[in-house]
Amino acid sequence: MSTSAPLANPARSIPRWEGVTVLLVTLACWCSVPLFLRHLSGYVDHWSNNGWRYGASALFWLPAVAWGFAHGTLPGSIWRAALVPAVANAAAQVCFTAAHGYVSPGVLTFAMRLQLVAVAAGAYLLFPAERRTIRSPRYLCGIALLLAGIAGVLLAGDDLFHGATAQGVLLALGAGFGYGAYALAVRRFMSRFHPVQAFGVIALYTAAALVACMLAFGKDRGLCVLDLAPREMWYMGISAFVGIALGHVLYYTAIDRLGVAATTGVLQLQPFIVSAGSAMLLGEALQGGQWAAGLVAVAGAALVLSAQRANESATRTVGR
Repeated sequence: MSTSAPLANPARSIPRWEGVTVLLVTLACWCSVPLFLRHLSGYVDHWSNNGWRYGASALFWLPAVAWGFAHGTLPGSIWRAALVPAVANAAAQVCFTAAHGYVSPGVLTFAMRLQLVAVAAGAYLLFPAERRTIRSPRYLCGIALLLAGIAGVLLAGDDLFHGATAQGVLLALGAGFGYGAYALAVRRFMSRFHPVQAFGVIALYTAAALVACMLAFGKDRGLCVLDLAPREMWYMGISAFVGIALGHVLYYTAIDRLGVAATTGVLQLQPFIVSAGSAMLLGEALQGGQWAAGLVAVAGAALVLSAQRANESATRTVGR
């Protein structure tokens, strides 16, 4: 569930309301998924959850890949290029889903803001053109606030050092780093391919890996899902569709309409909405100190994004 946009194009000149609508629906989709997964964690193991959800979602992407293959528009090199992004995506997805069994959705989504730090570190090493931005005072201040805020969310809880909670925190941080690595890998290896084909192939690889993990480690090789009550089956299906298949399509559509900065900035509201939903629906409320620390973390994320946007504006101005 990455919030980076390595394949994004500049915002196009079309009705703004269209992009805003798509972005708000994207936000709703991605806010609902942690709540579904937290509920499902009490009914199905995360290996089976991942295998079924991602396996079903890959079918959404299959027609686009098959069409390109049949019509000769799918580059042969895309299959090798997609391997590294798919590995990072699969690892992040395992951590993300498993974390819901140990920590609340609010803590999880705040901790996952760490992906911006991972992206910054990776971009500094891989993309020399961005080093000036990353070294800017605004960017570094944003990173510092982000780290302080995430630490505050984790430390302000009552039972951070309880075994299960500590494991959940490590998984959440792992998911954040994993999605950061995924974004960097997509940008490094997939930027020359059409986004639909690129993410279609990545989704197929990821689904294959997660289904293999389900068959190896899942309860009853994943067949336990067939024993779920109808409500939980519906929750799994809805979370797969809105979180993986539909959510990614809408996300990149929003970027195409509004641009990277606006889209990513609005999606920083996710931890607050998820935390409120978790309190109302699951009875898992963050403490006051955690809310305050969360505000600091998101303020840091906003500074990072504003530094990136300022650099993009300066680059465009120089290029004229």
